[in-house]
Amino acid sequence: MSQSAGSTSPRPSSQRLMKFAVVGAALLVVAGGAAFYYASKGMKQGSAGGAIVVTIKDGTCDPNTITVPAGRSTFTIVNNSDRALEWEILDGVMVLEERENIIPGFSQTLQAKLKAGDYEITCGLLNSPRGTLHVTPSAESDAEAARPALVSYLGPLAEFQVFLVTQTNALVKATQALDDAIKAGDLEKAGESYQKARAPYKQIEPMADRFADLHNAIDPIADYLEKREEDPGFTGFHRIEYGLYAKKSTDGLAPVSAKLLADVTALKDRVRGLRISPEQIAKGAGRLVGQIAETKIASGEDHYAQTDLADFEANIAGISRMMALLKPVAVQAAPAVVADIDGGIADADGALKALRGPDGYPPYDRVNADDRKVLSQKMQALAEAIYKLNAAVGLE
Repeated sequence: MSQSAGSTSPRPSSQRLMKFAVVGAALLVVAGGAAFYYASKGMKQGSAGGAIVVTIKDGTCDPNTITVPAGRSTFTIVNNSDRALEWEILDGVMVLEERENIIPGFSQTLQAKLKAGDYEITCGLLNSPRGTLHVTPSAESDAEAARPALVSYLGPLAEFQVFLVTQTNALVKATQALDDAIKAGDLEKAGESYQKARAPYKQIEPMADRFADLHNAIDPIADYLEKREEDPGFTGFHRIEYGLYAKKSTDGLAPVSAKLLADVTALKDRVRGLRISPEQIAKGAGRLVGQIAETKIASGEDHYAQTDLADFEANIAGISRMMALLKPVAVQAAPAVVADIDGGIADADGALKALRGPDGYPPYDRVNADDRKVLSQKMQALAEAIYKLNAAVGLE
């Protein structure tokens, strides 16, 4: 039977639906309240994912005294009071961390990175008694405290920039003399100028990855070119070395020396604007010493002049200067690593000096396998010591 239009009597089915809705809503409220109660109970026991649970009620913190290790800690603040509140970590009059407007019956989570020391925590109203937070020293905080601040590298980086500029100025000057001697056809003077120009370049070679395009033009060796000495990419120092020491002539070298002069002049200009980060110093030094130990000592690079030992000496001189610049900053944080580097430089330099005779270094093809092995071992030990530096001073 259908209901007549305009009747005000509710339908029986609608009444039942309304009752179900009311009952359902009530159950949800009860369930939500129960969930919050048990959640609060759980957090109060400190089980909220490692967070320290602080429950505030009646102007007090529970717990009222908290002890955490220095470093990063997580706090979950549960408001069991009847009014909104904020929770703060105070260092004297300064608020270090805070959470505001935690409404009654709810919680908020706060992460704080704290140094060792004693702090206060608020527990509701401004006039409520405060709790205490003890932050004890930890291995993490000790290590962090020992790390040099980045600002402390500004001086060494500025000095390193001066070192690079000084060496590239010397490089350009010596290369100009080499170019002049080659153009004049003076083989003996060209040979002398060649050796003088190599030294400053090898001192800045640890930074070669910062000017790789110029490095490939200034110092390529024939071993890695498709047509070796006949390859058009065979330019720079070793191409001149090939002419002076293998062919014993300056013929055809004028265009090569002119290009070398242009390339090192471009390098000098680029170095003035080069921006090097602190970690790149040890990174570049370690990489080059590792290359010397693993490949350069075994195969050599100066195939025609046989002056590899002089190159190694210049490399070590540059690396020694780089490490000396970092030492005042690094020694506080990593004294053992700095001592290993100092010892490694002395050992590598000593192994080189042991090969030096009254007339200077012997041709490299006369250095026997045992002496090369000793030199390689010293270089490898130095490379491993330098590799540890960045991590030890917090630059990795």
